[in-house]
Amino acid sequence: MERYKPNVTVACVIACEDKYLMVEELIDGKLTYNQPAGHLEAHESLTQACAREVLEETGVAIKPQSLIKIYQFQANEDLAFLRFTYACALDELLTPTPQDNAICRALWMTLDEIEQRKPQLRSPLVLQCIHDYRQGKLFSTDVVNSQFLLLAQSHNA
Repeated sequence: MERYKPNVTVACVIACEDKYLMVEELIDGKLTYNQPAGHLEAHESLTQACAREVLEETGVAIKPQSLIKIYQFQANEDLAFLRFTYACALDELLTPTPQDNAICRALWMTLDEIEQRKPQLRSPLVLQCIHDYRQGKLFSTDVVNSQFLLLAQSHNA
């Protein structure tokens, strides 16, 4: 039996003045909306991955302030995700400038504007994460311990 290996991804709900920083991207020729998000890379902590993805997709430098939740998502029979969604509240609406060519644009949107685009959301997690964030049940980023991330490398050195 083949081992189950979901994709590990990170995302960030970035809030400011009742707006959320979203990204537009073309997926299979369709315009979709998502939080800044992406895949965990080797030797990278989840919070490092989150900050990197936000910077690449929006040009905004952030430090994840809290963990909203960890979501399991089955996109289809062959594609599954384990998504760690973080939160960051900003004091001012920064102008986003995507660095990643796969991102059409990054923009600030109200919850109503996001809900109006429900058919264009990348997954049901986009709205769920915002609703969970708004409920305020947030966890410390320390709930994920990355101190042993490079343990194997130090033992082999």
